[in-house]
Amino acid sequence: MITAKDKNILHELALRVAEIAALPIQEEKRRLWRKLNALKPERPMVRIDQIFCWNEMEDDELTQRCEDEECRAYEQELRRTLYEWKHFPVDKPVESVVKVNKAIENSSYGVVTLFTSNDREKIQSHSFINQFESMEDVEKIKMPVVTHDRAETDRRMAVAEELFGGILEIWPEGLIPWFPMWDKISLWMGVENALYALIDQPDIMHAMCKRMVAHYMSLTDQLEEQGLFCSRQFQVHCTGAYTDDLPAPGYDPEKVRAKDLWAFGLAQMFSTVSPAMFDEYEIEYMLPVFERYGLMYYGCCDPLDGKMKEVRRIPNLRKISMSPWANHRRGAEEIGKDYVFSSKPNPSYLAMPVFNGDMIRKELTSIRELCRDNGCPVEFILKDLCTVGRRPERLREWGRIAMEVSEGW
Repeated sequence: MITAKDKNILHELALRVAEIAALPIQEEKRRLWRKLNALKPERPMVRIDQIFCWNEMEDDELTQRCEDEECRAYEQELRRTLYEWKHFPVDKPVESVVKVNKAIENSSYGVVTLFTSNDREKIQSHSFINQFESMEDVEKIKMPVVTHDRAETDRRMAVAEELFGGILEIWPEGLIPWFPMWDKISLWMGVENALYALIDQPDIMHAMCKRMVAHYMSLTDQLEEQGLFCSRQFQVHCTGAYTDDLPAPGYDPEKVRAKDLWAFGLAQMFSTVSPAMFDEYEIEYMLPVFERYGLMYYGCCDPLDGKMKEVRRIPNLRKISMSPWANHRRGAEEIGKDYVFSSKPNPSYLAMPVFNGDMIRKELTSIRELCRDNGCPVEFILKDLCTVGRRPERLREWGRIAMEVSEGW
C-alpha cells in the first residue's frame, strides 16, 4: 500500500515537472534537435548526461522523502529532472511523461563476468578473468530468451496511474536497442587477453563474433514479435533522438519494429586496433544487425577519426561519436556534411583542482570552428562524469559556456 505521504510528495513533484514541460521552450528544443538530426542544424546542440556523481550534489532538492521503494525510484527521477532544469538545462527537453518499465525478463548471454576488484572505492577498478580460451568455451554464449510478465506490467501501470494520472502521460516502456559486442567480450576475457586473441586465436574470436551476432538477431526478432521494444525515443545513447525520419511507414505503437527505432553500436576495445581489424571483427559482423534499424548512432569513447572508411559502411548511420581521444580536425574532415559530429568534450576538466572555464571554452570553440569549416552538423555531449570535485556548480558553468559557444555558431 502506498501511503498518502508518498502520494503527496510525488503529486507535487509531478505537477512541477508538468508545468515546466508545458513551457514553449521545450518544443523549441525538440525542433532544434529535429533540425540537427536532419543534418540541417541551426546551431550545435548541447547535452549533459551520464552523471555518476549525484552523491557529490548535497542539495535538499535531491533528498528523497518517500518510503515505498517503487515510489522512491519515481521520486529520484523527478527530483533529478527538476534539478537539471534548474541548474544545467542546456538543450535537454523536459517531457511530461513517466516511463513505466515493462516487466521483461531477458536470459541474456548466459555468461557471468568474473573479476577481482578494489572494492574500497565507489568507482572501482577490476581485473577480469579470461573465460574463453578454447573453441568449446564459445558455447558458453547462449541465445536470449525474452519473456514478459504482463500481470506485473499491468500492476506497475496501475500504480503509476494512481500516482500520476491526470498530471503526466504514462508510458509502458520496452527495451532500448544497443549492441556492445566488444564491451561484453572485454568483460568476459579482459581487454589485454581479447586483443592478443585477435592475433593468436582468430578462430575462437571469429566464432565468438558469429555467436554474438546470432544472439543479437534473435533478440531483435523476439522483441519485435512480442512488442517489447521501447516505443518513442527521446534520446539515443546520450543525445537527442528527436527526428522526423522515424518511425517508418506502417508504424504500430503496440508492435514496434527495429526499423522504427534508433540503435546504438560501439567497439570501445578497438581503439588501438587497425582499421582493417576493426572492419573484420566489428563492422563486417554487425552489418546484418545494424541494417535492421531505422537510424544508427555509432561510437562512444573509441576514437573513430582514423576508421571513417569502415564506419561509413554502417547502413542508416546518422551520428558518429568523436571522443576526447579523437583527432577532431581529421574527424570533421572525414564526416563533412554526411553525419552528425557527436562531440564528447573532455569531462576531466570538471574534475581538476581548479576549474578553468577558459580551457573549456577553447576546446568547444575549436571543435565548433572545425565543424563549421567542414560543414559538419555538431552536438556537444558532456558525459561520463564520475566526479566534479564535489563542486556541482561546475556543471552549471560548463553548460553556460557551452550554450554561449553554441549560440556563436
